[in-house]
Amino acid sequence: MQGMAIRLQGLSKTYGRTEAVSGVDLEIADGEFFSMLGPSGSGKTTVLRMIAGFEAPTSGTVALAGRDVTRLAPFERDVHTVFQDYALFPHMTVEQNVAYALKVRKVPKAERRDRVREALARVRLDGFGARRPSQLSGGQRQRVALARALVGRPRVLLLDEPLGALDLKLREQMQIELKAIQREVGITFVFVTHDQEEALTMSDRLAVFQQGRIEQTGTPAEIYERPATRFVAGFVGTSNLLEGQAAEQVVGSPGTYSIRPEKIRVLKESATADEPEHSTATGTVAEVVYLGDATRFLVDLDAGGRLTALQQNLETSSEDVAAYRGARVRLLWHDRHTFRVPAPR
Repeated sequence: MQGMAIRLQGLSKTYGRTEAVSGVDLEIADGEFFSMLGPSGSGKTTVLRMIAGFEAPTSGTVALAGRDVTRLAPFERDVHTVFQDYALFPHMTVEQNVAYALKVRKVPKAERRDRVREALARVRLDGFGARRPSQLSGGQRQRVALARALVGRPRVLLLDEPLGALDLKLREQMQIELKAIQREVGITFVFVTHDQEEALTMSDRLAVFQQGRIEQTGTPAEIYERPATRFVAGFVGTSNLLEGQAAEQVVGSPGTYSIRPEKIRVLKESATADEPEHSTATGTVAEVVYLGDATRFLVDLDAGGRLTALQQNLETSSEDVAAYRGARVRLLWHDRHTFRVPAPR
């Protein structure tokens, strides 16, 4: 049976009159890759720091593997934190950086050497032990920081925006590698990010934060396909909401509804729309955004409101799609892709 790596109960943190975190309850299982996603100031990093022991909660508890660690110092917790700036010692070699914590803990030299070699192999840095951080690329320095964290064999690894300093292509590569490393070592990763694509790509589950609270917790598919709140619908992926009069006319009932852009087909206005179990709406293309592999259509609906549709460019070019601007179109999507967004709590 899978155990519980982390349990947070009623966790709150107040700075003066500002409540950074408000009553967070969260459970993270052993071996999960769990992400905390949210905009700047949403409380996700503060929660991570309370798990690590760098911040003391104003109220609530932090338990690791069933043990209450709320009042314990960071070094008394079986966790390690990887920061965005890597915090490597510039005067030490890669091997010395990775071995440093083991040396402080007086791990015998032979065991220390073996564990460092194993950790560097895990992060694909065999043969880099003699180099200094200044001789490495950003991606390599990030891996050294990861190796230094893994060498101590913590039960939980906390990662605070560790890929934020990398360029887009390298960041995407490291997302795949980091997830592969997590699967290999099998320990719990808790990953903080403001990048929704990063969270969806890497996570087994994630929690979406807003104003110190968790808006929704679930798998990437649950969060993306079935947003529980208006904020989640807008923050995770492109916001596409039907509400008010437009909802009544298009969906047939009042409320607020979410439809993801890639679920919507863009057809000529004259196209028949008698497909069973499908919703349809007509409108005018207000803007066309050519993305290379796909095109984004912003359509002002006759019923009111605006929907964004995303279509793959299977046979079209930028010249072809530009002709759509100002055109009359019909939008079509399956009813199962229309989700009602609950009213604000």
